[in-house]
Amino acid sequence: MVGVPVELLPHLRRARDVADRDFAEALDLEALATAAGVSKYHFLRCFAATYGETPMQYVSRRRIERATDLLRATNLTVTEVSLLVGYSSLGSFSQRFTELVGISPSEYQRTQSGARIPGCYVFMLGLKSAIPEKPPAPGSP
Repeated sequence: MVGVPVELLPHLRRARDVADRDFAEALDLEALATAAGVSKYHFLRCFAATYGETPMQYVSRRRIERATDLLRATNLTVTEVSLLVGYSSLGSFSQRFTELVGISPSEYQRTQSGARIPGCYVFMLGLKSAIPEKPPAPGSP
C-alpha cells in the first residue's frame, strides 16, 4: 500500500465488492473505477498497489474461483460454466483456468468426486443462490 492515500481505501474496497458481486457481468476497468469514484488510471495504479494485482486480474481470479466451485459441485459442462462466470470465449476461459489452477477445466472436473447438483437447478435458482461459494466445513450442519 505504498503511496496509496488512506482515504482512498474505502473506495477501492467498494470497487472490489462490485467485482466480487458482479464478477459474471461485463466488468471493465472503467466500470470498476466508476464504482471507486476515481479516474481509471489512478484506480488501476492504486488497486494494484493495494491488492497486488490489477483490477482485471482480480476479476479473472474471482471468475476462476467460482468456476472451480461450479465444476466441483454441478453437472454443468465446461462451456456452460465458462459462460456463467462471465467468459464469452471458451478458449480464453480454458487458458486462464489452466494458468491459475494448473490443469484444464475438463481435467479438473474429472478429478472431482461427490454428488453433483443438476444444472437445471442452477439455472432455475440462479448462480448465486444455487451453489455455495465454499464447501461446508466437516461436521457442520
